[in-house]
This record gives sequence, structure tokens and C-alpha cells, in this order.
Amino acid sequence: MVEQNPAINPQRLRRLLRRLIDIYSPTGKEEELLSYLHGYLKRSGLPVIRQAVDDSRYNLIVMPSATDIHLALVGHVDTVVAYDLEHYGFEDHDDLVIGLGAADMKSGCAAMVEAYLSLWEVGAQQLPVALVLLVGEEEEGDGAERLVEEFHFPWAIIAEPTNLHPCLSCYGYLEIQLNAQGKRVHASLSSRDHNPIESMLQLLLHISHYMTNERPEGTYNIRDLLSTQAGFAVPDWCEAWVDVHLPPNAPIGDISLELEEIVDRIRKENTQVKATLRLSTIEAGYELPEKGFVIEALRALYPRHALSWKPRPFPSHSDANQLWAAGVKPILLGPGQLEKAHAPEESVSFQQVTLAAELYRDLLMSLDS
Repeated sequence: MVEQNPAINPQRLRRLLRRLIDIYSPTGKEEELLSYLHGYLKRSGLPVIRQAVDDSRYNLIVMPSATDIHLALVGHVDTVVAYDLEHYGFEDHDDLVIGLGAADMKSGCAAMVEAYLSLWEVGAQQLPVALVLLVGEEEEGDGAERLVEEFHFPWAIIAEPTNLHPCLSCYGYLEIQLNAQGKRVHASLSSRDHNPIESMLQLLLHISHYMTNERPEGTYNIRDLLSTQAGFAVPDWCEAWVDVHLPPNAPIGDISLELEEIVDRIRKENTQVKATLRLSTIEAGYELPEKGFVIEALRALYPRHALSWKPRPFPSHSDANQLWAAGVKPILLGPGQLEKAHAPEESVSFQQVTLAAELYRDLLMSLDS
């Protein structure tokens, strides 16, 4: 039992957040930030271990010994690539903290570390809670994949930017790779039937029409469109990547098949079109009921912090999808707004970061009691 109410240290929290933002850590290049965090946790006396993900990258896990873990606080330390490599670091304007990863999700990671450390310092060193900092969330999800190979937690809180709204459900996700083949010839001999970019545009228009008219509840994003740097010639290939996000209960299997049928139909209607569709990622959404000891404890805390308990779905995929598939019940809850994530002027309210740390701390204390 925690015998005193541990205080969150705002100055320490702000220093940690500044350092996390100032260390550039795009997916695949998290090593410098991992080294800093490992040292920070070790110096604080936390029993941190490194779980290898590949030859140079690892997850950081703090887990009390001889304790059954009921809950994991989970964050990811990687970010997307910087919009401007000259201006990605920490800036603050009164309450507003600006910088790459400020919302997604270095603020959430800092809040979780501070909450865990505040309890550790007052002797709560056998809480049934793990602290988990993952790599790779923005691309492959290899950190979460490696985590669930070795560890299992019944519940998880994931510090995605939800503006402190509890998200008990999460959207599903399809990542689509489209390929079209053509024949390289002189540009003056180009024709619609043999140009792979023309074929790709047809495919994308059909997929756009399908999503808009048949699946309006979902969202899609044409992320990349590439072709041969052909010069004054017809390119011999074209490739596109499309993200599709679907509500928690959407029939993701039916939608996958229907997208494949669109490509098959176009090929049959025009035998000159040489195109393929590959579903490189399929992650189902999920929805938790409003029950269970973690949800009940969290719901009881909201009025104490002058927050409204209004659960909503998280409209993107995240490590939560992989944890759910592995039998973990994830709740997404963190400071910052998804609308600010991945944007050139990414930002978060520091007051909300502090409130998140207090909420995480109180949740851990309620589990201890």
C-alpha cells in the first residue's frame, strides 16, 4: 500500500519532455533516445531491462520482480520523419510545447515515466504494473510484435494522443500496395492502355468511388504514388500505397475481398491492364465493454480531475491493434490531439501532460489499494 500521496514533479517532467523531443528518433533510428531513456531509468533506480527487437534497437521494460502484472503503461518512442530537419526540436510558448513527437507521443511517454517514478520514489515498488516503451510503432510495429512474443499483460493503457478522452475501442486498418506494369517505349508512342500510370489512376478512382459510396464510415489516404523516372518515355511501372481506417466493428474481411474484386474486375474489363493489389497489413479493430477493474477504476478518477467520462473510438490504428490480437485489453488514453500529430507544428499543452501524469499515477495507486 502507498502510505502517502506522491506528487508529480512538473519541473522534472518538463525537463524530460524537452530532452525526449530534442533527440531525433524517427522509426528505425531510435538508438540515441533509447540510450538516454535507459540511463534515465537506471539512474532513477528503476529495474529496467532491454528487450532486443533487432541488432541495434530494443524495447525498454520496467517490471517489478515477483509480482503478477495486471496492467502495462505503454508508449512508443519513435516518431515520423521530421518535416524540417532544421526545426524539429523543443520550443515552448507559455503552456504550449512544440516539437516533433510533442503529441505523438513523447508527451505521453514522459507522463507515464513521471507517474511511475513518483510512485517508485515513495516505496511503491511492487505495484502490479509494468512500464513499457516501444520502438517501431509509426511503421512496422515491430516493437509491439516483439513485446507480445515474450510478455503478456491482461490490460494496457496506451498513451496515444486522445486529448485525455478514454478510448475503449480502436479503428481497424488496411495497408494496400497497388502495382501496375507497363512497357517502356518512346513518349510519343504512349497510349492509355499501355501506360501504368493511367492504369493506376483508374484503380485509384475505382477505390475512391468504392470507399466514398459503399464504405463512407471509413477513411482512406493515398499515401504514396511512385513510378519509374522514365525521362521522355513511358514508365514501365507504377506503385501506390493506400491507408484505409475502418470503425471498430466494420467487416474488415468483407472489405478486403471487395477491394481485391475491384482490381480483378478492372483487369477483366481491360486485359491490357497489368495490375495487382496486395494487402500488406490487416489489423482488426475492437471495442471493449465499459466494465472490468481497470475501466471502473479509471472511470471513478475522472470526476476527481474535473474530466468528463465520455468514451470514444480511437480513429487510427496503433500498437493497440497488435496488443488486442495477442489477448491484451488496451485502453488508449494520452495527452495531445491526434489532429496535431504528424503535422509541421506539432504541439501539446504542458498542463495536459501534467494532468495525464496525475491521472496515470492515481490509476496505479487505485490498483495498489
